[in-house]
Amino acid sequence: MAWFYLLLAGLFEIGWPVGLKFAQNPSTRWQGVLIAMICISLSGYTMWLAQREIPLGTVYAIWTGLGASGAFFIGIHFYGEPATLMRYFGVLLIISGVAVLKLAN
Repeated sequence: MAWFYLLLAGLFEIGWPVGLKFAQNPSTRWQGVLIAMICISLSGYTMWLAQREIPLGTVYAIWTGLGASGAFFIGIHFYGEPATLMRYFGVLLIISGVAVLKLAN
């Protein structure tokens, strides 16, 4: 169950920077701030649940890796951010590191 909580924490970790992106638009400012606050709270709570069974360093690395990778893909697919080969390679390294941590645990 701890790995499920960690997956949820990573997904909620993606939600708060997306909420802050929404908040950049004056017409959706408060909705974006609210989304960010809810997501960061849920991310922290589910990360706390995961830490009961998974080592801190593993939880934190996977949590940030999922958040960074997810925000990267959302930025490319929904906000027109650059999709260069080097950026994809960097995210591939992050995902590879997360996979190694999962296998090592």
